[in-house]
Amino acid sequence: MKLKNYIIACFSLLISITIYSQNGRQKRADNLFNKFAFVNAAEAYQELIDKDYNTDYAIRQLADSYAYMRNPDSAVVYYKQAVQQGNVPVEYYYNYAQALRGIKDYAASRKWMKRFKDAGGKIENSKIQKDSDFITSIFNAKQQYFLKDIKFNSKYSDFGAYEYNGSIYFASSRDEGVSTRHRYGWNGEPFLDIYVTDKNTNDSIVDHKSKLKGDVNSIYHEGPISISKDGKTMYFSRTGFIKNTLSRNNDGISTLKIYKALLIGDKWTNIEELPFNSNEFSNGHPALNEDGSKLYFSSDMPGGLGGTDIYYVDIKSDGAYGKPKNLGAIVNTNKNERFPFINSEGVLFFSSDGHPGLGLLDIFGTVSDKNNNLISVLNLGVPINSSKDDFSFFMNADGLSGYFASNRDGGVGSDDIYGFDRIPQLKIEGTVYDGTANTPIPHAIVSIMDPAGKEIARLKTDKDGVYDINIDRDTDYHISVKKDDYIDNYKTVTSKGIERSITSITTDFSMNPVPPVVEEITDLGPIHFEFDSSNIRNEDTTELDRIVDLMQNTYPDMTIKIESHSDSRGPAAYNKILSNQRATATYNYLISKGVNADRIIEYKGYGEEQLVNGCNGTMNCTEEQHQLNRRTNFVVIKVK
Repeated sequence: MKLKNYIIACFSLLISITIYSQNGRQKRADNLFNKFAFVNAAEAYQELIDKDYNTDYAIRQLADSYAYMRNPDSAVVYYKQAVQQGNVPVEYYYNYAQALRGIKDYAASRKWMKRFKDAGGKIENSKIQKDSDFITSIFNAKQQYFLKDIKFNSKYSDFGAYEYNGSIYFASSRDEGVSTRHRYGWNGEPFLDIYVTDKNTNDSIVDHKSKLKGDVNSIYHEGPISISKDGKTMYFSRTGFIKNTLSRNNDGISTLKIYKALLIGDKWTNIEELPFNSNEFSNGHPALNEDGSKLYFSSDMPGGLGGTDIYYVDIKSDGAYGKPKNLGAIVNTNKNERFPFINSEGVLFFSSDGHPGLGLLDIFGTVSDKNNNLISVLNLGVPINSSKDDFSFFMNADGLSGYFASNRDGGVGSDDIYGFDRIPQLKIEGTVYDGTANTPIPHAIVSIMDPAGKEIARLKTDKDGVYDINIDRDTDYHISVKKDDYIDNYKTVTSKGIERSITSITTDFSMNPVPPVVEEITDLGPIHFEFDSSNIRNEDTTELDRIVDLMQNTYPDMTIKIESHSDSRGPAAYNKILSNQRATATYNYLISKGVNADRIIEYKGYGEEQLVNGCNGTMNCTEEQHQLNRRTNFVVIKVK
C-alpha cells in the first residue's frame, strides 16, 4: 500500500512539473515574441504545439513569427490552420491573404482578402494591397504602438531618451537659465548637453540643474548615450573635443566622436576617446548590446555603402576594441542609417532614410535567422513613424515600452521625445478551489470556449490550483472547470473594453464536491403555487410533510437545498422577488414542522431563469403549462 501511494505521489508531482513547465514555455515564447526574437519564439511556440498546450494560440503566434521572419512558405501553413479556428480575430484573414501573396497564390489571396472585408476588416491604405512585401503589410495592419506624452520636452531639440535604473537620460539644447549660452551656427540653438531626470517625476521643468554630473558635458555637442549593464560605464557622442582641445580635419571641420566615461561616486568622469575615432570622418550614436561585448554606432568612414552606415566593434575581455565592422546591405543603404539600439534580446533597431518608409528618417527593426544572421528589416509603421524625421529609438527590457524622437508636426520644439507602450498580451488567471474546504484544487481541467461553445484552449491548474493563459482582447469567452468528484462550474468572461495598461484578468472558480449517494431516495417534490402567490397550497402540504418525515426519521443526516421559481409573466425583477418569497415560505413550513435549520443548506429564488418548458412569452401557453413553472424543487445535498 505504501508503494502504491508513493507511485501516485510521484505521478502527481510529475504532472505538476509538466504543467509548470508548459506554463513557463508559453511565457518564454511570448516574451521572446514581444522582443522581436522571432526565431527563438517560433521554436518555443512549436514546442507548445507538440505538447498540445494552448494549441490554437500557439499556432497563431507561430504563423506571425514566420511572417516576421519573411518566411511566407511556413507562414502560410500555420495561417491556414489559424483561420479555421473558431473565434479567430479577423486580422488573421488579412495576414493569411498577405502570406498567400508572398508565395504568389494571388487567387487565394483575393479570396481571403474578401473574407477579411466581409468580416468587417478595414484597409486604410490601398497601397498595402499592391505591396509585394507581405510582412511589411502585416506589420502595419494592426497598431502595436500607442504614444504617451513626455512632459519635459522643451522648445529646443530633445532626443536620445535612454532609461536606466529609474532615470531617463537625454540630449537637449535647452541651455537656458545660465549666464553664458553657446550657440550652434547650424540652427542657432544652444549646443546639446546630456540631462537626466527621474522617470516618475511629474515635474515638467528640467533645466540646467538637471545636467549630467561630471565631465561629460562640454561647451560643444554631447549625446546620445549608452550605459553598461552594471551602470559603471557610459559611451556617448561628442564633437571632437577633449582636454580643452577641439580637433579639426584638413578642411577645418570638427567631426563627431565616441567617448567613454566612468561613474566615480555620483559623477561621470575619466573621459577617454575611443581608438577608432578619426578627424577625417564621424562616429556617433553608440549603443551597447545586452552583455556589453559589442558596441554599435553610426559612421561615414570610408568603405561604407553611402551616407552614414551602422557598424559595430567587439569589446574584448581586457577592454580593448576590435576593428569596426559594417553590418552590410541588409541594414545599410546608399543613404543614411543612424541611431542604432540593441534590445535585451539582441535585436537591432535603427533609423534610415534609405529604406522604404513614410517620410524622412523612419525607425526600423531587424529580423535574424536561427544562426543569428540578419535577414530583413521591418518598418515599425505608425504611430512610431511619420512623414518627418523619426529617430533615437529605445525599448525597455520588457519589450513593451520605450521612447523615440521626432520633429513631426504638433510637437513642442524642433525635436521632441515621445514615449510609447506596446499592447501587452492579456492574460486570464485565477485559482480553482474547493468551495467546502476552501482549499486549492490541483490538476483541474480549465477549458476556454468561444461564444458558440467551441473549445479553443485547454489547460490544467498547477499544484496550488492556479491557472493562467493568454487570451485575445475585445472577445467574449466561456470558461469551464472540471475535476473528478466535483460538480462542474463555468463562467462567462469578456475582454472587451479592457484598458491597454491592464495585462491580466482574474477569475477564480469555486467547485463543490459531488455529494456521495448512499441509496436511492424517492424524488422530493416539486410543489406548485397559484399565480402571483407565495402561499403554500393545501394540496401540497402532504408532500411537504412527507419530506419532513424523510428528514426526521428515515435520513436524519440528509441535507437539502430549496430552489423556487416563477412563470414568465410579469417583470423579471418582480418574479425574482416572488420566487424568493416562495422559497422562504417553503423553508418556514419545514422549520415549523421540526426540521433543523442547519439541514437546509440554502433556500433561494431564481425567478423565471429556469423554465421547464417553452413558455417564455414567445408562445401561447395554457394555465396548466404556466403552473409547471411556478414551483419549488428540493435538491438533496448529502445523505449518510
